[in-house]
Amino acid sequence: MSVGCIIPAAGRGERMGGGQPKALRMLAGSTLLEHAVRAMAASRAVEHIVVSAPPDQLAATTSLLTGLGVAANVDIVAGGESRTGSVRRGLAALPLHCSIVLVHDAARPLVPVDVIDRVINAVSGGAGAVVPVVPVVDTIKEVDAAGQVIRTVDRNELRAAQTPQGFTADLLRAALSVDRVEATDDAGLVELLGEPVLVVPGDEEAMKVTRPIDLLVAEAIVRRRSGRVH
Repeated sequence: MSVGCIIPAAGRGERMGGGQPKALRMLAGSTLLEHAVRAMAASRAVEHIVVSAPPDQLAATTSLLTGLGVAANVDIVAGGESRTGSVRRGLAALPLHCSIVLVHDAARPLVPVDVIDRVINAVSGGAGAVVPVVPVVDTIKEVDAAGQVIRTVDRNELRAAQTPQGFTADLLRAALSVDRVEATDDAGLVELLGEPVLVVPGDEEAMKVTRPIDLLVAEAIVRRRSGRVH
């Protein structure tokens, strides 16, 4: 089964500050996007990668990823106005023979290859949609508009979703074909169809870089991996 991957990377990342596209932020000498592409290509099963880049950064993104030295074929397309729009454009650019499609956040630059392969294997094994997850460790409070706690949610029933999320190509196309529907992850679109979503173990190192402090944590992970812990 041929595996393709979409990396939506057109977001501006306002919480990071500075106005620069988040995927082009630097981490240990490379952009988040370069790290993410290398991470996904580390799985031998991934044959094609499509990056949905900021429309005004197509030339810069192409230059950045040209000669990256990964085995997978990498194409760049203009992203949409939303994350879902960027995924739609990325899916349209994938070869039609890709029967399994992964969608991975550029803001998760350090996802271990074991997580990627677990997702692929679960889809290959018959699941239509698969999400890697980690347990929620904080106590979660549901709060109303006035700032009052409504209840404490049982965290044993909660999981934090990560990427890459994996899908059969047909199911992802069906989920994305619904007009005027947006979601913070693609599995949410599948849930709206009433289709089941399977979870597999994620990894803490597949963290999402959202705030400046997250870059510091990611840099520490890179140093540990390279043996430069200090």
